[in-house]
Amino acid sequence: MIPDDHRKQLDRHSFLVLKHFMTPAFLTEVRSQLDSVFAAEGENAGAEFRQEQHTKRLANLVDKGDVFQRIVAMPEILAYIAAVIPGRFKLSSLNARAPNPHSDWVQPLHCDTGALPDETGNTVCNVIWMLDDFTAENGATRLVPGSHKWGKLPQQAMEDPMAPHPDEILLLAPAGSVAIVNAHAWHGGTANRSGGPRRCLHAFYTRWDKPQQQFQDGMLSEQTKASLSPELRQLLAIGDEQNAAISLADPLRSGFLK
Repeated sequence: MIPDDHRKQLDRHSFLVLKHFMTPAFLTEVRSQLDSVFAAEGENAGAEFRQEQHTKRLANLVDKGDVFQRIVAMPEILAYIAAVIPGRFKLSSLNARAPNPHSDWVQPLHCDTGALPDETGNTVCNVIWMLDDFTAENGATRLVPGSHKWGKLPQQAMEDPMAPHPDEILLLAPAGSVAIVNAHAWHGGTANRSGGPRRCLHAFYTRWDKPQQQFQDGMLSEQTKASLSPELRQLLAIGDEQNAAISLADPLRSGFLK
């Protein structure tokens, strides 16, 4: 169960920030493992799924460290996902994103996977694990509160989704905080004009009847899959033939097309 005021905040405004959710020790562990993966992958970082100009990205992180498996299955966070997505859900992807320092690159406002709620309700939810302070200068996520209820994508309503929206806000919080975001809301990364890093993880979840952004059963190594608990296998839909049929019918979101 989550507090009723948190549930109302998510329903009305599409987001909730849990400040200082991560312990200092856990934050240090996650940062260390993330930096190790960035260093190991170099120019290929993020290539399994998507690379982005002026930005460092990683994909398929469940395959790249036990700490990432703990993140996607944390019960306290899954309770918030359940407040956004009705019924059964699964992990769609776990990525990292870090806009380069001294950059002017701004993401266009978007809804994740270009999805709108359907007759059953919400289908997507994103959890932003803030590994550095999110400030107005270093590329904090911008978001338009309440836009998850508008029934339109930004590109359908704005001449330029990269332009500021009059109602947008910035998700500002100290390192170690976690933001729960209804990913139907209009949102995007801003420019990191600072000289330091702005690292975060995006743990993206989707309703069970929708394709995974990265088809976990096809992307994880056999060694990783053998190490997963039954609960984590279920959350990632490992070995589920119905999920494979759903995800592989959409190859762009399954991660096999670059």
